[in-house]
Amino acid sequence: MLKISVKEGENIDRALKRLKLKFVKTMVKNRLQERKQFTKPSVARRVKVQKAKHIQTSRDEENV
Repeated sequence: MLKISVKEGENIDRALKRLKLKFVKTMVKNRLQERKQFTKPSVARRVKVQKAKHIQTSRDEENV
């Protein structure tokens, strides 16, 4: 669980902004989405390989 201590006299908007940043940095959202739906290991590997191919082709195009 994420905890943000609000300092005395601190604006609530500033505290919410710190909470959102901490939420993004700790990747809580990603872990929640992964748990939401099960993906088979074979499908996960396939997606990982496809992403790697896409990144490699885009890097090759940049170098040409």
